[in-house]
Amino acid sequence: MVSERLLRLSFDVLSQNLGGNFQKLKKDFTVADKNLTSAEQIDQGFFAQGNPKHTADSWEFRVASARLGPHRRSRIINAVNALSRLVPGGGSFFLRLDGETLLRKACKRTGLEDYGDLPFLEPLKILLHSLEFDAQLHFVGRICAYNDILRLLCNRLQLVEDRKRHPEIADEVIRRPLFITGLPRTGTTFLHGLMNQDPLSRAPQVWEVMHPSPPPERATYDHDPRIDVTAKELRWIKLLMPDFETAHMIGPRLPQECIAVTGPSFRSYEFDSMYYVPGYRAWLDREDKGPGYEYHRLFLQHLQWRCPGTHWVLKAPSHLLALDALFRVYPDAGIVMTHRDPLKVLPSCASFTEVLRGGFTDQLDRKKLGREVKDRWEGGAALAIKFREENPVLRGRFFDVHYSELVREPISVVRRIYEHFGMRLTGEAEKAMERFLAENPMNKKGVHRYSLAEFDFDPSVERHRFQFYTDYFRIKAEM
Repeated sequence: MVSERLLRLSFDVLSQNLGGNFQKLKKDFTVADKNLTSAEQIDQGFFAQGNPKHTADSWEFRVASARLGPHRRSRIINAVNALSRLVPGGGSFFLRLDGETLLRKACKRTGLEDYGDLPFLEPLKILLHSLEFDAQLHFVGRICAYNDILRLLCNRLQLVEDRKRHPEIADEVIRRPLFITGLPRTGTTFLHGLMNQDPLSRAPQVWEVMHPSPPPERATYDHDPRIDVTAKELRWIKLLMPDFETAHMIGPRLPQECIAVTGPSFRSYEFDSMYYVPGYRAWLDREDKGPGYEYHRLFLQHLQWRCPGTHWVLKAPSHLLALDALFRVYPDAGIVMTHRDPLKVLPSCASFTEVLRGGFTDQLDRKKLGREVKDRWEGGAALAIKFREENPVLRGRFFDVHYSELVREPISVVRRIYEHFGMRLTGEAEKAMERFLAENPMNKKGVHRYSLAEFDFDPSVERHRFQFYTDYFRIKAEM
């Protein structure tokens, strides 16, 4: 996540090599930062008349107006990236994605040294190599990746320390967790947010995943100061990814995906979502996902210790790629699998991936992205079907939800999920869910627009390609 600290770091790095013109931009940002509170206000204030001047021939205007690639991004981010090109190596010399440096810095920042027993150095090394040589990060993207990995390392150190101080955390039992999964853009986030309204349930909220230490407490859970800290951090998404909120629900009190929970294990598809890291993804595809799910359980124990619920409600499309490992770690898990017409899924998924990665790189090829998305999720659908066919004893652990049903009758779908898994849905929970629906209508933050043609999807080819999936789950065409 970009923040004031990240932008100031970029200013400090660039100012080592640039002179007066850059110092003026830095001064203007500082003035804006003191008087404005939101990402949009800082962007607008920074580029208001005179900060810098909007004249056709001004150097500042030419830099600020840079538009690189098909995605939208704040002018202040484009300005910093354009300035970085005046530094040898685009500023990368000053901010290397080096594992030893990051490990030492995390130890120095936290005052801790024990990263725990679960292995993570190999995936960290492979991820950093792929970020350096595959991802084609622009300058702000490099800063974001560096800071994100440093945050994850610090979290890992702090969780180990918390466990040492409170060994009883390891005794927490994660009973009958419910995992929502399915192809991306099939309603998983919506259903996760809806089911999280049950006051008896427990879902990892964004703020406690970003800042998990110390373990949250029930008495202060609703007004923990980390909520406000996270809210401020999330506002900066609008600078990096102005279209993000039209495509995805985000907020400090909303439930977070499991790929963020497994982030500190560095065995997570979170990194593949945010960055173009084919080398890392190929390694992760081949590897056993068990260690990542072991860390997932460790993280849930940490969050549950002083703030339990009757059951966990969890979510990530990438669970499709690792159902065997999921059931090894959580043998009593239940799976809610969402489904939608692939011709709706593919362009929406490709577009959202473009929004995510467009915050960190200028090198996006829509045709290449389209091929990547359809290959990835054809494989994911095939793995899920294969697992279900090979494990008939687990048939009762799955409940299938079609997107059209979920949108049309969401409360009815939730009732059937609870009934299937032998859970009790209280009247209080239903009322909370109804309030959530009223407060979060579809397209509340705007319409996420995309098309098959943008990403070179041929409808007839993709319809045939995914026929095995639509036939198996009896999915009706939406177009």
